[in-house]
Amino acid sequence: MPVPVHTPTLVDYSGRQISAAVPVRIASVALAVAVTAASAQFTMPLPFTAVPFTFTPMAVLLTAAVLGSRLGAVTQVIYLCLGAVGLGVFSPSGTLPPGLLRLVGPTGGYLMAYPLAAFLTGWLSERGWDRRYVTSFAAMLFGLGVIYLGGVSWLTVAYTHAVGPAVTMGLVQFVALDLMKIGAAAVVLPRTWRLVGGRASASKHQ
Repeated sequence: MPVPVHTPTLVDYSGRQISAAVPVRIASVALAVAVTAASAQFTMPLPFTAVPFTFTPMAVLLTAAVLGSRLGAVTQVIYLCLGAVGLGVFSPSGTLPPGLLRLVGPTGGYLMAYPLAAFLTGWLSERGWDRRYVTSFAAMLFGLGVIYLGGVSWLTVAYTHAVGPAVTMGLVQFVALDLMKIGAAAVVLPRTWRLVGGRASASKHQ
């Protein structure tokens, strides 16, 4: 079976175009951390669960698809470290614990799964899955599955002690909205590729 070929991600392509790969990567990671933190501020509590609705999973998966596996995972590790030391990057909440304690609270499983989800989505992006809508959606869907697996597993072990209630609390109420979010996010990647590809083609003919 042939080994999947590594293809440039959007950040790889951008760095090559301006001959500044390292500065572009550093700036892209910083921007991705900021986007993740900003998305966490848009939160809405839901009934019958301690897990709030946020836009953070969409930001995690979309930035990972742009950055690739390693930078995507590094971005989320930095995000978790900033939150753990007390910076206000996690979702604001009057019930969830702050700082490092957030990582062992009801949402801790989701948060700790972010680097793994980012790595997987970024790895698929490096195999060209970000070039078409269907595969972009699939890459993010796999990443979302990792986030749900981490979140529901932690809820089961630490809170509900049964899979059924954990699924109800941590998956059922979110899955439809999250699918809509990644469906919208998946549009961005192929369109951006067509845009940068068109610009590159135009510059070659000037």
